[in-house]
Amino acid sequence: MKQLLTIFLGLLVSGLFAQQRAVTDTGEEVILFTDGTWVFVEDHTTLADEIRENTRRYTRSNDATFLLKSSRVNHGVYLDPKLWSFTKSVDNADAEYELQLKGEDLYGMLITERIEIPLETLREVAVQNGRAVAPDLRIVDEEFRTVNGQRVLMMQMDGTLEGIKFSYFGYYYSGESGTVQFITYTAQNLLNSYRSTCEALLNGFVGL
Repeated sequence: MKQLLTIFLGLLVSGLFAQQRAVTDTGEEVILFTDGTWVFVEDHTTLADEIRENTRRYTRSNDATFLLKSSRVNHGVYLDPKLWSFTKSVDNADAEYELQLKGEDLYGMLITERIEIPLETLREVAVQNGRAVAPDLRIVDEEFRTVNGQRVLMMQMDGTLEGIKFSYFGYYYSGESGTVQFITYTAQNLLNSYRSTCEALLNGFVGL
């Protein structure tokens, strides 16, 4: 299970940061995909209007006492060290850390990059690259949230890889210090039982 899901995530993320930027003959900046398609970097007014804004303010749990700092961006994650183990990422060169709920089938990954990408563009890129690996990938839920003062895009995406139905539930952030994908993942049939645990971990995301 973990090997297949990690392979998928590695392909998705490697594709995300392999994209190229270009400028059109009218001076508009675009991101180019490997299949020849593209999206505008800044033109997302309609999309932003379609995604709901959650007015709740999310904060980290009192049990999240250990700060896992990024060495690439000015952000980190407070987590509960009694529940989560973590290591420097080995399977994915774009990820800084891999996490696992101890003794369970729930995993996480902190993926960072120093470039700034508008959240709506980050969403488009994540979905398009995900569908290149899992064509049935779809967004099940999404909204903008404020987490410890940071505006993030929450997304749940479901898909199938090698016959395994998986779910990704995570936060996507971008700002002057760079871009962060903080993602939890597991089998679709397990996500509901793990959802509160996922939320508690994700809500440890902080600016430094």
